[in-house]
Amino acid sequence: MKMLINSPETVVADALRGLAAAHPELDVDVEGRVVTRRDARGSGRVGLVSGGGSGHEPLHAGFVGPGMLSGACPGEVFTSPVPDQMSRAAAAVDGGAGVLFVVKNYTGDVMNFEMAAELAGEDGIQVEQVLVNDDVAVTDSLYTAGRRGTGATLFVEKIAGAAAEEGRPLDQVAALARRVNESSRSFGVALSACTTPAKGSPTFDLPDGELELGIGIHGEPGRERRPMMPAREIAEVSLGPVLEELADIGPVDGPVLLLVNGMGATPLLELYGFHGEVARVLADRGVTVARALVGNYVTSLDMAGCSVTLCRADEELLRLWDAPVQTAALRWGR
Repeated sequence: MKMLINSPETVVADALRGLAAAHPELDVDVEGRVVTRRDARGSGRVGLVSGGGSGHEPLHAGFVGPGMLSGACPGEVFTSPVPDQMSRAAAAVDGGAGVLFVVKNYTGDVMNFEMAAELAGEDGIQVEQVLVNDDVAVTDSLYTAGRRGTGATLFVEKIAGAAAEEGRPLDQVAALARRVNESSRSFGVALSACTTPAKGSPTFDLPDGELELGIGIHGEPGRERRPMMPAREIAEVSLGPVLEELADIGPVDGPVLLLVNGMGATPLLELYGFHGEVARVLADRGVTVARALVGNYVTSLDMAGCSVTLCRADEELLRLWDAPVQTAALRWGR
């Protein structure tokens, strides 16, 4: 496999150096593997910190900035960051109002963020944690006890970040983040496997002419494999379990936020076409899409495929979604 890298051993550090060069408004600690807002300390606002293995860009470092995250901790490719990274990030962004950890439900992330919260507490930093577990495809997968955290991470970080920007206290920001997670569901589809720099070959075998339904962002096995099908059928198969689980909360009769997310190697030409099919299915089922976002945001290296995330949204969530944001990957309203 050909990759635009120097070596597998330096790929994360090289990417962080490139991020620093492209975005001088960020503080990028390449050695310590922490990316932060420069104005976080002393701000008086709640700090938001998230992180996870590299390979999912722009998640999470691409979401650091006004209106979203205060800090991010990138681990090695598909490997959780270590507790010291997370506690350093918490110290760097603590503005005196406490810190919220946004944690995707993967075993390593959960364990290490819990340890980091204890370390931060010993340093006098108040920490709350929110677990993101929006995936409906499988439970207790290769990396996870319970449901995986996927596309809803973006919704949680954006909406909680907007609330923190308004100066809300830590308990309110955490409660809002939990509400967004509980209101969100996701389903992913792979058309090809991803290739990690260290391995240099696909992480799993997906024969030509087949797709994997219900994959995670590390290429974990999904629900089933089927022969390749048109985008309109993929949209129907993906949305079925998402809408079914959302209906368990209550009737899906209000507006939703919609994320049609590419897994890294899917062109926008295909994603927008797929979004059209998703919009059609939702309209046929009487679901109103209040806001839509299309693009590669929560990726899996060079995997071809997509995921769909819906979040039931009331007026408050829509207002916070629309609030200004200025990060490397999301920018509007400023």
